[in-house]
Amino acid sequence: MQGRYTQRWRDPAKDPRAESKTNLITLQGYQKLRSTRDFLWRVRHPELAAKVQEAAANGDRSENADYTYNKRELNRTLSRIAYLDKRLDELKVVDQLPADQSRVYFGAWVTLEDEEGQEEIWRLVGPDEADASQGLMSIDAPRALLLLGKHLDDEIELPTPDGKAFFQITKIRYC
Repeated sequence: MQGRYTQRWRDPAKDPRAESKTNLITLQGYQKLRSTRDFLWRVRHPELAAKVQEAAANGDRSENADYTYNKRELNRTLSRIAYLDKRLDELKVVDQLPADQSRVYFGAWVTLEDEEGQEEIWRLVGPDEADASQGLMSIDAPRALLLLGKHLDDEIELPTPDGKAFFQITKIRYC
């Protein structure tokens, strides 16, 4: 089916354009996903189910905006719960520090300094917990792939919105 109902997710086995996600996650990221799933199931789902039931009791569903809206939200919530259930089963929690903490690996906080002396601090995390506003970079991101395995004081050329820039790794820490 074409149009607005076209499938957005792509199966990697059938479509080479499909994104593959690393199945790694930090313990904090896993706990956050788990609590989101639990909130949706224990709080949001019952609220929406009650609203749908109440709106359905008001009569004709075809012209009932409350029913239509809440039914749509309930379906979205159930879809999100199903996705999180599947994703949580696939994930591997990384809760041990790497043997060589002088190199950049999954879970590392990396401080980068550009040529003007400006610092950026990033943590390499799983794609399910990436959030640039909090300094959490997906391990699958092009910048992260270029950082993996690097040492303290290594100089590296990274893509930026303005092209490419040189950075020096000034700090690597794990917590």
